[in-house]
Amino acid sequence: MTYFPAYLKTYPNMHSPFPFHLSRNTLANGYRAHRHDFLEFSYVVEGHGTETINDIKHVMAPGTFTFVLPYQVHEIFTDPGQKLVLYNGMFSMDLLMEPGNDQGLSDLFNDTNEWPPYVQFDGTDHQQMIALIEDMYGEYQGDERHRQTLLKAKLKEILIRFDRRRFQHGAQDAATLDAAKTSSKASHSVWPIIHYIHRNYQEDLALSDLASRFSMSVSRISEVIKMTTGQTFVHFLHDLRLRHACSLLVSTDMSVMEIALESGFGSYKTFSRIFRESKGIVPKDYRKVK
Repeated sequence: MTYFPAYLKTYPNMHSPFPFHLSRNTLANGYRAHRHDFLEFSYVVEGHGTETINDIKHVMAPGTFTFVLPYQVHEIFTDPGQKLVLYNGMFSMDLLMEPGNDQGLSDLFNDTNEWPPYVQFDGTDHQQMIALIEDMYGEYQGDERHRQTLLKAKLKEILIRFDRRRFQHGAQDAATLDAAKTSSKASHSVWPIIHYIHRNYQEDLALSDLASRFSMSVSRISEVIKMTTGQTFVHFLHDLRLRHACSLLVSTDMSVMEIALESGFGSYKTFSRIFRESKGIVPKDYRKVK
């Protein structure tokens, strides 16, 4: 029997103006193999286990920070007699991207980054990371002024600490580093393409445009998108546009026509048809029930 990992397509607040969710979870029996189209970090505070990310396994213990890219298959195993307690942060790529030419922290999911997807914080570093994430968790549960701005700043600090740590210490585990490099080479040129689509899905994108930009044939670029996302280019593009449209429907007073054009759909008719096929209702009714 062929085994297919679960595909998780939503998370709390995904369609809000600030697509970020932070939770504290206890896993007595691990978590099944799955993938999703958003970014995720985890930080272990209690217990022991292991995790596999695209078939590369690493130990999970207090102080383990993991950063999972979209579409990577990952699974968590809890050691016998243990319970893993960890924080999980789920968020959109958009939160790491800045307007204009500023790439923000987008290089965290660029192919040029060949470091492992996890690090281990110990001693003072571990205590500082716990304090930072717990402070972020408290802020996330509150409603103070400038909450979103502060959460975004804390998210970036956490990811910068992670990236610095793996850059400084990643070479200590040569086997893991070699595996990570092999995995990166196998997916050569994928992440710049995915990144570009995420940044430009509101524009009039076509496979021929991507093929020209990334010096690949149309058939090859179509293939790598399908291999990475599990979707055709058109389906992938529609999913991104629909997610943006859903956010605008629940958080603004923009007309459905304006939202259709803002999200990258060429017409209201096309938008309404694709929206109904995906959500089962028309946009105006979606706005009423959310």
